[in-house]
Amino acid sequence: MIHLAVALDGAGCHPAAWRESTARPEALLSARYWAGLVAEAERGLLDFVTIEDAFTLQSTLLDGPDERTDQVRGRLDAVLLASRIAPLTSGIGLVPTATTTHTEPFHVAAGIATLDHISNGRAGWRPQVSARATDAAHFGRRRLPSLGEGRLSDFAALEGDDRARALREETVRDLFEEAGEAVEVARRLWDSWEEDAEIRDAATGRFIDRDKLHYIDFAGRFFSVKGPSITPRPPQGQPVVTALAHSAIPYDFAARHADVVYVTPRSRQEAARIVAELPGRVKVFADLVVFLGRDAQARKARLDELDGEELVSDATIFTGTAEELADLLLDWREAGVQGFRLRPGALPYDLKAISRGLTAALHRRGEFRREYEARTLRGLLGLPHPANRYGKAS
Repeated sequence: MIHLAVALDGAGCHPAAWRESTARPEALLSARYWAGLVAEAERGLLDFVTIEDAFTLQSTLLDGPDERTDQVRGRLDAVLLASRIAPLTSGIGLVPTATTTHTEPFHVAAGIATLDHISNGRAGWRPQVSARATDAAHFGRRRLPSLGEGRLSDFAALEGDDRARALREETVRDLFEEAGEAVEVARRLWDSWEEDAEIRDAATGRFIDRDKLHYIDFAGRFFSVKGPSITPRPPQGQPVVTALAHSAIPYDFAARHADVVYVTPRSRQEAARIVAELPGRVKVFADLVVFLGRDAQARKARLDELDGEELVSDATIFTGTAEELADLLLDWREAGVQGFRLRPGALPYDLKAISRGLTAALHRRGEFRREYEARTLRGLLGLPHPANRYGKAS
């Protein structure tokens, strides 16, 4: 069966999507709006949603704010938002973005573990480096070289904050080495409580077995963390770690530290090449920007006109019907892609077209689930429950 996820960000992937007649710009920063989006994705039985986040306002510039007032600016904290939505859902995975730069992995690990407890085992994490000099200026702890004064659209292959082509290789390697340490710290903290460490026996007055809480004693180049976590081991043991990768350094990070990697091939042949470069234990998801429906091309053209330029993206931009998209997904699956993270061009329009039209097209071909077959995100993705590295059985 094909795995499907959606990337949620504001009013949609297109910067003019908030001006669509079906959009709800007045509600973009409300919990009700986001709960509705996730409920729609769960209605379609999708594996998970990702929630975008960053340290700076959205911008058309590579580094620094722009002066545009005709595009969405501002967002909610992704981890906090996912925790708010979790009790309102029951089957879909929730994967917020949380940066590994300028943050402490102890805090991030506790936040993701808390999300896993609140969602009963449906949490994930998308670690992301934060390479902009303007991001670093918010914290004053370090300086990063400016990415330049160019437009973001000129660097479409470097979406997100993984600007390997715009930064010196040494800086990029440092950022991803730091990210790798942050993930390793989080994974060790998630193991720092054994699963039966909580006794909760009121009669004997024993709440925990202190011998089953462990110091992680991590000492690396960027972090030194004693542990244990303040949060008991998550229900999944290890929440699912996902990563976006475009080039060699991010690929290496994903291969070492992620359970799922999002890649951005332009063809089936390129997809096959990327899959061959990644270790078999990592689930490979291809990212696609999607505008669905018989009027998809006309809708995108209208949004391009409103924005003043044609949409460009690091990922392939698909415009067509749900049946045509189903054909493409099945074709790329033959190249070894195991799942797809779809970025709706406009919300909620294209999300509904995915959750209702695309899933129906895949159902007709017997290629997508008709009910959730597992209670946890790891279960949905076919990932085993990991042993605790500090437990006696390990």
